[in-house]
Amino acid sequence: MLILVVGLVIFFVLHSIRLVAPQWRETSMARHGAMRWKMRFGMVTLIATAFIVMGYMQVRLEPVWLWFPPVWSRHLAGLLVLVALFFVGSALVPNTTMRNKVGYPMLIAVKLWAFAHLISNGTLADLIIFGSFLVWSIVSFAVYRRRDRKAGVVYKTSEESTVPTNLIAFVFAMVSWFAIVFYLHQAIIGVSPLV
Repeated sequence: MLILVVGLVIFFVLHSIRLVAPQWRETSMARHGAMRWKMRFGMVTLIATAFIVMGYMQVRLEPVWLWFPPVWSRHLAGLLVLVALFFVGSALVPNTTMRNKVGYPMLIAVKLWAFAHLISNGTLADLIIFGSFLVWSIVSFAVYRRRDRKAGVVYKTSEESTVPTNLIAFVFAMVSWFAIVFYLHQAIIGVSPLV
């Protein structure tokens, strides 16, 4: 459990820098260079993610069950993850409708992903991981939107989006979903979502 918690703490501290200290982040990027900052950020994120996965795999050996999710929750989770992947695609592809309308589609993706996994898993480890991601994404989205309103940020209208960019986000979601469901989830986490 300790490895899992350490990984989560590192991940959330790192990903909350922009949330709690945006000026420090910008100053550090200017001082060290954006590319070097992103490389360090990426490396620490990979280490934290590895800790989370290793910790989760250890805790799964002796699970502490809090509830037993019904079978239908897995089907709903699969659908929610597909929608979450569409929001990921919308965050990665410029000028998509979701990116233009909500501003932070990646945080919506994290919310959906975390909620999907919370309803379809019932152990203490699942509650710690997915519950913390859900709370973090909700708080982050609220803070960023409030900050944007205060700064007078105006989001683009959906008419400024293009069909090809939305189609790319959709294709990304479908391809990613099939890869995750039929191969990656089993290969990385050791659990097949199809079982």
